[in-house]
Amino acid sequence: MTKWNLIINVGRCENCYNCVIAEKDEHVGNDFPGYAAPASVSGESTIRILRRVEGHAPMVRTTYLPVMCNHCDNAPCMKVGGDAITKRKDGIVIIDPVKGKGRKDIVRSCPYKAIVWNEELQLPQTWIFDGHLLDNGWQRPRCQQACPTDVFEAVKLDDSAMARKASAEGLKVLLPKLGARPRVYYRGLERWETCFIGGSVSVKASGKSDCVAGAEVSLYQGDKKIAMTASDDFGDFRFGDLPAKSGVYRIEIHHKAGTAHRECELHESLYLGEIVLVPTASDVEAGSVAKRAPMS
Repeated sequence: MTKWNLIINVGRCENCYNCVIAEKDEHVGNDFPGYAAPASVSGESTIRILRRVEGHAPMVRTTYLPVMCNHCDNAPCMKVGGDAITKRKDGIVIIDPVKGKGRKDIVRSCPYKAIVWNEELQLPQTWIFDGHLLDNGWQRPRCQQACPTDVFEAVKLDDSAMARKASAEGLKVLLPKLGARPRVYYRGLERWETCFIGGSVSVKASGKSDCVAGAEVSLYQGDKKIAMTASDDFGDFRFGDLPAKSGVYRIEIHHKAGTAHRECELHESLYLGEIVLVPTASDVEAGSVAKRAPMS
């Protein structure tokens, strides 16, 4: 049987909040019996956007991560909620707006913090995948409809097809060690989970500092070279997808204008700043010979 899944494209979210606004517009003051009671205008949104800022100026990267109910197949909330929570055959999890009354323990049961408390109605509420709309012919939830940057992609596939898709496209889920088997997947989640080391290569000549393009930059951990890149037209380089708190790294830079190296310990993403190349002994000697060469 086909079931609903949501794919979130990490890196495309620009924090415009269209998804949050659309969800509030759909549910605040609107009662959908059997699906959800009216949401509170002053309450928390069932879709929230987390922010991560990495590096230092001028090399800064900001990532926004939408988080909502994961509609887990082994949902922790269902183990606590009993008959107040149901799992539909199409994969969607629904908190019964009648049986869930007063059940604040359901809010605490979600490891993704995706269940909010409606203080006015004394009711736990969550993102219902807009099941009330899908059941009436809609092909996508409102968060996808409202998003201008294609962050969301709702797909309805059987479990084996979804597993193949996740494997082929490198899709990941949040907190996989919990074994909750979420139906919300993330494409490019490594951007949220990993770090980078970057810097800017320059050379000083005649009292001026110029950026160096095309410098060969190598990344070592211990004696092992783990990556290599080249500085761009602005002299910048960056190594990504590095685990946080992963120890000491060494950067080695080689260019006809000179060489340089740096060591650093990675906790969070690092911008090493301007790295000035030092001319090698042969470069200095060649320069001296050139200066002494007679004019032709």
